[in-house]
Amino acid sequence: MAILGITAVVFCLGFVVHIKSISMHKRELDYQVREELLEKQVQQEENRARDLEEYRVYVQTKQYIEEVAKQKLGLVMPDEILLKPSQQ
Repeated sequence: MAILGITAVVFCLGFVVHIKSISMHKRELDYQVREELLEKQVQQEENRARDLEEYRVYVQTKQYIEEVAKQKLGLVMPDEILLKPSQQ
């Protein structure tokens, strides 16, 4: 009877360990998927940071200043000739 009881307890422990291992495996797969998503987000943010750095450098150039002066302020260079359409 004692051997039968010990066998039942060992069987129950083995069953619980098996169920927990299945649960842990599923959790591991979920974490792997989440890790991949986070790595993609990190890559996107690194690309965005690189683009912003390039834009920051571009904004400090003379070319950018001239573009803004022409587009937003309507300024022209001293040697430029403006042609205005004639009003009829």
